Amino acid sequence: MHRFYFLKGSFVRVGRLSPCSSKHIYVNSLTTRTKVFSSLATKDTRRGATSAVSFDLNDAHNTTHTTKNPVPNFEDPRIAFDTKSTKELFRAGLAFGLCQITPLVHRAESLLRITRKVCGDRITDSLLKATLFGHFCAGENIQQVKQVAKNMQEAANIGSILDYAAEDDGQADSVHGKQTKAKSKLEELAETVLVENHPKVRTYVYVDEAECDKHTQTFVSCIRDASKLQEGAYAAIKVSALVDPKLLARMSRAVVELQNLFLKFDTDQNGFVTKEEFQMGVDLFFDPTVDTYMRNIAEQIDLEVSDGMVDYVTWSKLLRPEDLPQVTRGCRSIGPLAIATPSEEELVLMARLRERIHSVAKEAAEHNVRLLVDAEQNLYQPAIDSFVLDLEREFNDPSKTDFPIIYNTYQCYLKDSEKRLAMDLERSERMGYHFGAKLVRGAYMESERELALKLGYPSPIHDTIEDTHISYDNSVRYLLEQSVKEGRKTNLEFMLASHNQESIQRAVSVMNELGIDRRDPVICFAQLYGMMDHVTYALGKLEYRAFKYVPYGEVKLAMPYLIRRANENSAIAGGASRELGKLTTELKRRIFG
Repeated sequence: MHRFYFLKGSFVRVGRLSPCSSKHIYVNSLTTRTKVFSSLATKDTRRGATSAVSFDLNDAHNTTHTTKNPVPNFEDPRIAFDTKSTKELFRAGLAFGLCQITPLVHRAESLLRITRKVCGDRITDSLLKATLFGHFCAGENIQQVKQVAKNMQEAANIGSILDYAAEDDGQADSVHGKQTKAKSKLEELAETVLVENHPKVRTYVYVDEAECDKHTQTFVSCIRDASKLQEGAYAAIKVSALVDPKLLARMSRAVVELQNLFLKFDTDQNGFVTKEEFQMGVDLFFDPTVDTYMRNIAEQIDLEVSDGMVDYVTWSKLLRPEDLPQVTRGCRSIGPLAIATPSEEELVLMARLRERIHSVAKEAAEHNVRLLVDAEQNLYQPAIDSFVLDLEREFNDPSKTDFPIIYNTYQCYLKDSEKRLAMDLERSERMGYHFGAKLVRGAYMESERELALKLGYPSPIHDTIEDTHISYDNSVRYLLEQSVKEGRKTNLEFMLASHNQESIQRAVSVMNELGIDRRDPVICFAQLYGMMDHVTYALGKLEYRAFKYVPYGEVKLAMPYLIRRANENSAIAGGASRELGKLTTELKRRIFG
C-alpha cells in the first residue's frame, strides 16, 4: 500500500497583529508553510526517521532480503542501444552535439524564427525532424506515438507517459489584439525573473477563458490517447494552462493567509487549535455583530473531531479560499486576510477552473489513467495543492478505485518538502484515500532564488545540490518504508522521476532491504524520452516498472519544449557530454567491432 507528496511557498503578506490588521510585513509564504508543517508533523512522520539515512550499496548487514531485485547495469551502452538502428544513433549524436554548442542553444528561438522566414516551414520542420524533434519527441500525432510506445514496450517492457508537448512560447503580452489584465508589481517582477532565466518548464500565455477551455480539451484528448496505448497508463496536466496564472497567484495568497490564520489561532504553537482557542481567536479577530460564518465553523469542530482539537489537516478541510469572502466579512479591521480575499469575479473564474480540472480528472478516472499534476512556481503552487487535495479526496477514493488516479508532484529542492510529504501522507491516511505522487528535484531553481533575492525573503531552495540529493533520497526511503507499514488501509504509489543514477541505485538498495519486489506498483521509475536511455532500458529489461515521458505534437508548437531539452543537455550542464560518450562507444563498437 502506498502514498506521497511535495510543497512550495509564495510571496504573501503576513499580519503580525491580526489576520485582519492593516499592519503587515512581507515574507515568503514558505516561512508560514514551514511553521505549519513543523507543528503538524507527528513523531512517526517527521524527517527524523530518514534524516540520518546512510546508503552503502555494498553493505548488506542488518537487512532482511526477502526480495532480491537484480542491480541494474547503467554502464553498458548496448543495453540501451541494441534495439536502435545505426541511423537513430547518428541522429541522437547529432542532436546531443548541437546541444553542446552553447551559443546556438541560447539563440535557438531567434535562429529558428529566421530559418522559417528564409526557408519556410517545410524545410525547417524537416531539419528539426532529422535532429532535435526526431530525437526528443515521439511524433506529431497519436498514430506515430503508438508505434514508438509499442517499440519501447517490446524492446524493454518500458511504458509511456503521454505528454502533449504543444505550448505557448511566452513571448506575447497580448494575443489577437486582446490585452492581458494589468499586472501587479510583484507579478511583473516574477514574470521578468522567470523569462530572464529561461526556465526549463512549460509556460502558457493566458489569452481568454475560451483558450483555457481549448487546453482542457487537449488534456482530455491526451488522456484518451494514453488509455489506448497500454494498461496502467499515465498522462500529465499543467494547471496554469487552465486559468489566468495571475488568478493562481491570488488564490495562493488566500491559501497561505488561511494557514496564517491557523497559526494565530494556535496560541501555544503546539500544532493544534482547541475549541477554546478557536473561540478566543474568533472573539479577538472577528466582530460578533457581523460575523456568523466563523462561529458556525466553531460548531462544526464538534462534528469533525471527537476531542475538540483541530490540526491543520482538519483546518484545511473546514476552510478553503472560496470561503474567504464570508470569513472576512466579519473581520474587525482590513488586513492581509481581507486583501487576499477573492472578488466576486475571481470566485466565478475559480469555479470555472475547478470545473475544468474536475472534467480532466473525471476523464482520467473513467479511462483508468493515472493523472500527473505538474509542479509549478511558488507563486502558484499553494493554490494548485488545494485543487489537488480536492481531486484526491474524490478520485482516489478506495470505493471507486484500487489505485490512486491523481498524483501530485513534489520538488525536493524545496527546504520543507520532507515535512510536506509527511503531512500530506498523514492527511490521506486520516481521510481514507489512496495516495499517488511524483518525486522530482525541481525545475525553477534559478528563478526562485533570484525572486527571493529581489524581494528580500529567504530562498525556499536548498543551499547546496548535496542537500537536495539528501532530501530526494530521504523522501524515496520514507515512502518505501511507509508502503510496508503494518495496518495500512489505502494504497500508496509514487513515481521516482529522476535522471540521477545514484538515487535510482539507492532506491533499489532500499527496495531489497525492505523486501519490495521491483514489479510492485508502489514505485516506478521515469525519464524523459530521448534522454538517459541507458538508465530506462536497463531498468525495463530487468522488469522494473520503467517509463518514458513521451512528448508529441506538431513540430512548430513543440519548439518551446525542444529548446528546453537543448538547454538541459547543453555543455554547461554536462548532460550532452555524458550522453555523447555512451553513443560514441556504441557507434565505435558497431563500426570497428
